[in-house]
Amino acid sequence: MKCNRCHKDDTKVIESRDVTEGEAIRRRRECTNCQHRFTTYERVERPQVVVVKNNGTRELFDREKLLSGLYRACEKTPVTSLQLQRLVADIEQQLQACGDQEIATNQIGEMVMERLAPLNEVAYVRFASVYRRFKDIAGFERELLQIRELKTSANVKK
Repeated sequence: MKCNRCHKDDTKVIESRDVTEGEAIRRRRECTNCQHRFTTYERVERPQVVVVKNNGTRELFDREKLLSGLYRACEKTPVTSLQLQRLVADIEQQLQACGDQEIATNQIGEMVMERLAPLNEVAYVRFASVYRRFKDIAGFERELLQIRELKTSANVKK
């Protein structure tokens, strides 16, 4: 691994730790040349999933793009970065398990909303407002009513 400061390829691993429930390994490294410390992550490389967008175009699934959208939805909420990392890892795992090489964006959106609702209602509504592209207040109200129904049914099951 090359040092990202001096670009020498002689680094040593100081510490290794499993992250995202064994899906990745976090390594703290130190350059033996300049003593700069940095972090790397190792993930299992899996077959790429192609996302079919609403307009019919296709692009590779990008976990960072999904994570970025979730961070925006979760701004100023108590949802932690670790929770979001786990949510995205869970979605990635489900995408890999289904075995399909192509998946529609609306399926991914539904997966996100299913997992985001129990984490934080505000983040859920923010994500839904972008994902569902509400045209009017009535659409927004219908979504809020769905959240209330989900919450009520979850409380009844307890």
